[in-house]
Amino acid sequence: MTLGRSGTPSVPFSRTPPCLQMSVQYLVTLCLLVLWTYVPHSQGFYLPGVAPNDYWKGSTVELDINHLTAHAVHGSNKLKSIIAYDYYNPQFHFCQPAGEAPKAKSESLGAILFGDRIFNSPFELKYGENMGCRVLCRKVIPGKDAEFINKRIRENYVLNWLIDGLPATRDVHRFDEPASTESGKKVPAKDNMPPVVGIELGAVVDSRDVYFHNHYDIQVYVHPVDSSRGRIVGVVVIPYSKRTPQDATESTCNATDPLVLSESGDTVVDFTYSVTWKNSDITWGTRWDAYLLVADPQIHWFSLINSIVVVMMLTGMIAMVLVRALRKDIARYNSMDAEEDLQEDFGWKLVHGDVFRPPGHSRILSVLVGNGCQLFYMAVITLVFASLGFLSPSNRGSLTTMLICFYILFSSAAGYNSARVYRMLGGTQIKRTVLLSACLIPGFLFTAMFGLNFFLISSHSSGAVPAGTMLAIIGLWFLVSVPLTFVGAYIGLRKAKMEAPVRTNQIPRQIPEGSFFLKPIPSVLVCGFLPFAAIFSELYFIMNSIWFQKYYYMFGFLFLVFLVLILTCAEVTVLVCYIHLSAEDYRWWWPAFFNGGAVGFYVFLYSLLYYATRFKVTTLVSTVLYFGWSFIISVLFFIMTGAIGFYACLFFIRKIYSSIKID
Repeated sequence: MTLGRSGTPSVPFSRTPPCLQMSVQYLVTLCLLVLWTYVPHSQGFYLPGVAPNDYWKGSTVELDINHLTAHAVHGSNKLKSIIAYDYYNPQFHFCQPAGEAPKAKSESLGAILFGDRIFNSPFELKYGENMGCRVLCRKVIPGKDAEFINKRIRENYVLNWLIDGLPATRDVHRFDEPASTESGKKVPAKDNMPPVVGIELGAVVDSRDVYFHNHYDIQVYVHPVDSSRGRIVGVVVIPYSKRTPQDATESTCNATDPLVLSESGDTVVDFTYSVTWKNSDITWGTRWDAYLLVADPQIHWFSLINSIVVVMMLTGMIAMVLVRALRKDIARYNSMDAEEDLQEDFGWKLVHGDVFRPPGHSRILSVLVGNGCQLFYMAVITLVFASLGFLSPSNRGSLTTMLICFYILFSSAAGYNSARVYRMLGGTQIKRTVLLSACLIPGFLFTAMFGLNFFLISSHSSGAVPAGTMLAIIGLWFLVSVPLTFVGAYIGLRKAKMEAPVRTNQIPRQIPEGSFFLKPIPSVLVCGFLPFAAIFSELYFIMNSIWFQKYYYMFGFLFLVFLVLILTCAEVTVLVCYIHLSAEDYRWWWPAFFNGGAVGFYVFLYSLLYYATRFKVTTLVSTVLYFGWSFIISVLFFIMTGAIGFYACLFFIRKIYSSIKID
């Protein structure tokens, strides 16, 4: 080790190779360019109420189709499957565009990762022109495929269609009878329930007969701009099951008997549709209001008030227990002379010579703290942008894309914090630590996603991530994230080393036997409960959005709850850390991280409860996918809140030990 120009110790890493001196601007530009290849160039940055599409009389209106997904089973409100299927899966035998293969629509990286597969369709819609019975095609469905379709109907699968970016629903009354606001603006009717998005693949009658829907009554609601053009403000599709008579020579919409697909032979199916255009008083700027409706807004308010009460109680406890006790302790310690100090020292001052002793596995701790900071910055900035309204529900996958973008950009934060913490703990193998920081958690995420992707491929799900997208993720990881991690570490090592305010003794102090509460498992259980109590209500809505394809747009509430989570996690961890030090246990480094990260343990426990109450899956693949993603989310929670607890305790300990006189 040598001395730099400033007189501070410099480690070998400070002699950075030329490749590590690339400008941060270049890396950021490269990241944005790679992400931009997955963003539709025609959409731009879209906000609700901006850039409406005006349609002229007789102009073509595209109807796009997305994957098929399972929705909650009626009555039980439970989900039977989380596997999505491609609309043009050969086993469904849906009609394809005439004379050409279906064309995939340009999608964002986040939309692809979440399983969106949007294609054009053979439906022909002309603005303002009603159509009676229009034939799409005639298909012959063999018994094996009929068995596949009937099983999907029993699992309550729905078709997901889009017109002008609006998902098709089955709620006619929302657009036929719009409600008025206090200002007189017309908005979709609300009955405290969000609309039912998706068109049922079929229906199960009396738990026995399975009917297949093959006729679609499409109702498009428009807000006229003038006499010749208008804007689409609502889409309703009502499906019907109509069996083609055996003596019919061509498709017809006049059939009244329901269509049952035979699993023992071939079934002739005629796919038909009709289109009706209706004027609506709903304005284009309020057309998303019904989709973003919260079923029970009082729950969000209760959640927020509950979280604030938890923080106030904790803050009061901290003020009473810590502040008063610390002021008294510090005043007493500073007023003692040497002899009194030797005779009467007790509590947290006794361990001043060991409190900054480096813990075991300091490299892993540094890496986890650095990656936790990366996740923390990603979450904060994303929530800020979302709260300001920069994420539109019509821009599918925008939230996931933004999370990925900020996660990659804040790789520099992971390198910065990992390097500084590892150096503070006396580590010398900086390069290995930074490389581990760049690869450990991203490698875990990629490996887990890669493994879950095999289950999706085996089930022929449309949610399987394409090979090209996988290669793009690897490129973002190694070409952008890893270099940014080293750049952040380089900047961190240029900063002055974080020095301990007290000296560390050469011989470790013996630790007395502690109480049951101070043991690792009780501490983790206690520290994780209160922060989880502050977020569990909002977590319920988030999980509904993820697994039940419901829209979540309460980012203002979520941001406030996230702030409460930060404060609660920090305060609980500091309080337990003070109790540990008062019991003369100076091993606080790892406990601070685990106590802060205990929220992730409760998140996973909650996912078990959620699975038991909201799912009724019958396949192993759905179970593996659910628990796989739940485990990933819980681990990320653990790492992020662990870093919060670690830095809160580090700040607290440095503060109190720099406030007393040590001879």
